[in-house]
Amino acid sequence: MQSNTKALLTCFLMLATAFAGCLESETASDDEDVLRIISYDAFGISDEMLSQFTNETGIKIELTRAGDAGGVLATALQTQDSGLYDMVLGIDNSYLGAALSAELFQPLDVNRSGLSERALASYDGDFAIPFDVGSVCLNYDATHVDGENVTVPSSLWDFTDENWTGKVAVQNPRTSSPGRSFAIAVATMLGEEHDDWWSAMNANDVIVSDGWTEAYEVHYSAGYGVWNDGFIGDAKAVVSYCHSPGVEAYYGENWTTSVALDLPGASFSQIEYAALLSGSKQGASADAFVEWLISEDINSQMPTLNFMYPAIEGGDLPEDAGYRWHSVVPTDAVVMPETIDAKIADWLDAWDAAMA
Repeated sequence: MQSNTKALLTCFLMLATAFAGCLESETASDDEDVLRIISYDAFGISDEMLSQFTNETGIKIELTRAGDAGGVLATALQTQDSGLYDMVLGIDNSYLGAALSAELFQPLDVNRSGLSERALASYDGDFAIPFDVGSVCLNYDATHVDGENVTVPSSLWDFTDENWTGKVAVQNPRTSSPGRSFAIAVATMLGEEHDDWWSAMNANDVIVSDGWTEAYEVHYSAGYGVWNDGFIGDAKAVVSYCHSPGVEAYYGENWTTSVALDLPGASFSQIEYAALLSGSKQGASADAFVEWLISEDINSQMPTLNFMYPAIEGGDLPEDAGYRWHSVVPTDAVVMPETIDAKIADWLDAWDAAMA
């Protein structure tokens, strides 16, 4: 990528994170045998499991959280030549093209033969290794959609109706990976009408948050945020994951009022990656960590560790407490449109204009 283009990309992505003073490092070490990793805030592998990896390999993990996937990419770009970090976890297939174009990564030496076709659908190479997958779509509260006064939406345009005024929460696609994924799905599905739809949603008082956490935990009425301080619950639909209702059921003793909406073409198949930064000298340690992350023992636990599907062949959600039963496998989910790198800037500009 030419230097001026890369500079523009860096400036754009820095909008996704208040970089200075906002990164949270969970460990600190001057030891040479330490792997310094940038991840997103919600990355769920516990400190105990990371300690298990350290005990097995002698490789220490220093985890720095940088917001959403956009913040991870922004931090990696900002520090690319500094040697501060070795790896990134959580850049997804909606951002991967930008990262590869910026030559952020160097190859990993990891066996990918155990990974599923779905996990390798967007990219099957050495520069980024998938560790989990999931589909982004709209979820709705079944207590609002009663089938009489409010029916189940059969089109994205139904959300522009007065029944949904001020009751739909989405994420800013410039600062949130689920928001970006959903915007890509909308643009792919609606084509030239996607900006009209966003304009109509804006006129219908759509709730826009910077990230998934605020949209789901603060605004969504059928999510677990109801138990949290600061909960508002004004949104009856939210952009989240098609298996989010399954997570709600799993921790709610097989009870939830949340339902994933399967509108064909209106979901995005998100794939999250682990990658080795180009300036790192810790290639062998990174290889060992990724092999551990995608091992059957660890990766099969992704539904309860990171609340995503495993990336390994045969990996699935557990059947316990309705997890799998309440999780929707969407129809015609967008995997990775070939035009994303060429069109994403225009799509985001159109979103900005529609939401102004």
